[in-house]
Amino acid sequence: MKFVNQPIKKIDGMDIATGKPVYTDDLVMTNALIVKILRSPHAFAEIKSIDTSRAESLPGVECVLTYKDVPNVRFTTAGQSHPEPSPYDRLILDKILRYVGDEVAIVAAVDEKTANRALELIKVEYEVMEPVLDFEEAIGHSTVIHPEDNLHVNFDIGFNQHKNIASSVIIETGDIQEAFSECAHIVEETYYTQAQSHAMMETYRAFSYLDLNGRLSVVSSTQIPFHVRRILARALQIPASKIRVIKPRIGGGFGGKQTASVEIFPAIVTLKTGKPAKIIYDRKESFSCTTSRHAMRIKVKLGADKDGRILAIDMEGLADTGAYGEHASTVFSVTGYKTLPLYNQTKAARYHGHAVYTNKMTAGAFRGYGVTQGTFALESAVNQLADKLNMDPAKLREINIIKEGESNPVLGQKEDGTPVKMESCALDRCIKKGKELIKWDEKFPRYEVSDTKVRGLGMAITMQGSGIAKIDTASAIIKLNDDGFFTLSLGSTDMGTGSDTILAQMAAEVLEIPLDKIIVHAVDTDVSPFDTGSYASSTTYVTGNAVIKAAEDIKEQIIKYGAKFLNLSIENVEFDGNYVKELDGNNRISLDEIAQRVISGEGKSQLIGHGSFGGDTSPAPFIAGFAEVEIDKETGKIDLIDYIAVIDCGTVINPNLATIQAEGGLVQGIGMALFEDVVYSSKGKLQTNTLMQYKIPCRKDIGKLTVEFEPSFEPSGPFGAKSIGEVVINTPPPAIAHAVYNAVGVNIRNLPITPEKVLMEMLKDKK
Repeated sequence: MKFVNQPIKKIDGMDIATGKPVYTDDLVMTNALIVKILRSPHAFAEIKSIDTSRAESLPGVECVLTYKDVPNVRFTTAGQSHPEPSPYDRLILDKILRYVGDEVAIVAAVDEKTANRALELIKVEYEVMEPVLDFEEAIGHSTVIHPEDNLHVNFDIGFNQHKNIASSVIIETGDIQEAFSECAHIVEETYYTQAQSHAMMETYRAFSYLDLNGRLSVVSSTQIPFHVRRILARALQIPASKIRVIKPRIGGGFGGKQTASVEIFPAIVTLKTGKPAKIIYDRKESFSCTTSRHAMRIKVKLGADKDGRILAIDMEGLADTGAYGEHASTVFSVTGYKTLPLYNQTKAARYHGHAVYTNKMTAGAFRGYGVTQGTFALESAVNQLADKLNMDPAKLREINIIKEGESNPVLGQKEDGTPVKMESCALDRCIKKGKELIKWDEKFPRYEVSDTKVRGLGMAITMQGSGIAKIDTASAIIKLNDDGFFTLSLGSTDMGTGSDTILAQMAAEVLEIPLDKIIVHAVDTDVSPFDTGSYASSTTYVTGNAVIKAAEDIKEQIIKYGAKFLNLSIENVEFDGNYVKELDGNNRISLDEIAQRVISGEGKSQLIGHGSFGGDTSPAPFIAGFAEVEIDKETGKIDLIDYIAVIDCGTVINPNLATIQAEGGLVQGIGMALFEDVVYSSKGKLQTNTLMQYKIPCRKDIGKLTVEFEPSFEPSGPFGAKSIGEVVINTPPPAIAHAVYNAVGVNIRNLPITPEKVLMEMLKDKK
């Protein structure tokens, strides 16, 4: 192949490096109002009175909005396909405030200084109520976080607001009790994963204005332009046809911008004043007033026979969704759906539990989307089972993992009733290659470096999905322009991932044209084809399939018109990217000439290729991750010496960009394993609200990082490809925890794994 599976540079890489692309704030009109939010100082409170008169009288203040000035319609800001599984449990502004940072009032002024001064002049009287800050105490707590009677769910998600339950899930196959009764060895442990901040480079931001026809235009750094339009329409109570959403360049998202955290505020100011308005969250607001990863407690019970065959898996989860239920049901269910199928020799498997409300910042979408939490718990338990069996953990997995052509009841059934099978899976080969790269057989489980330092090895495996089966859809349009180049219009979002590049590679491969003849058009909901958005690892698989269909469509049209202009039948010509030419002769016509003649009075046509795709399945990518750590036995200090990730993402469309995606995801996973934590005060105030308090890994924190690919071929994927964006974050926490255990015998089950935790456990063992 000329373009697919080639390490082609990002089409916009040099421009980004030299600062040429424009981001949201670069496009703001100079006269735009500055929007600021007055935020709750209390974790749970009700507004008894609010006086905005002094703020409104301040010169330069255009408007001050409170709960009295906004529609009383519940909605969700979660960017999900309609009908959203997330509960409609929030208002633009509410009388009841549910976390420190919740929105009390919206101020718009001519400049930032005036807006900030206006915030100080608003006087609010609060009735402070008892908050729920410990998610393990939320169910049945005397405090009901959502007492209102106008909440709405689109379908049954196990919602019970009076018990603070946002969602309940149960996934079950086989008879779990009977399966455990047959087990010779059982491991039963409880694991905790922390909340995690997205910490993307570009903070949350949006601006809005009314166009010449009075329509609301919103420019936003978002992963979900079409969902933003629908969310705004409901929240503002205006038709979606009156709203246009434009997505410029984005400086990172990682799932955070799958939630419409900011767009509503400038939009309502513009509707109230008729003037352009912008909001830009500073780093503290991005940390404390948007979303984070769901903190979870997962209890795992794992049973195997004497030979190591895993017969039963039981996982009970509890997730902290915070003040509102964005993504609660989907994140929590995916925790089970994308971990249980890894081991398909089981006679029974179960995942169940609840996502609960607390008076903390809302949890939402985050790279890995629940699988990261489930993988830490299940893989840690599998490693502990291997230790109990006195078996190499790699061997234990080789006995039990799902393989190509196999099924698992958790994967469900096709419409004809036959089981869904893994049509592509190189996980066994990933494990084998990973062992070789890290020299597993030579080093495992540990070796001494000095009298005070020891190194240990650990491993974990994981899977994810490629889009959401039967829900995620995408369309693509390819237009042949009059001088022979193409415009590829997409509704997906390139967040720095390079998706615009790989989608252009796919189109170029089908059309057999140079990549520089394709112009990729970014998202504008008025003109772009529909796409559910860039999340759930869907872009390569879902949008990629749509692009291939669009390219094939326009290629057929080019051949049709080329044959017509040559006075030949379609069967007697072919297209090689430059010419439509006769199969057995010298007659030919160039693409440039076809383009010019088609659009002229002769052809009277504009050639446009259309393609749409929605997957019936969600093919799983796989990873085997291997960690080598060094522990200082005197201090508990942990150094990551080496991390190996061997990935099956099907056909690798662009090895360079896939490697970068993998490295970035691995580093985020390493941050979750060793450094990152979201810490609240006893009053519910976020304390880790800047990059001074919240530690993300830098280059010096990471030792050697090796990414290798073990390709499979996914029949339903574009050129055999599957996803890679999310799966890469999942293995570091359990693999590193395993390596720490093998090094010093300390089993940390509560992330992050800090030197203090390791040292205290080591000292405890000595007593």
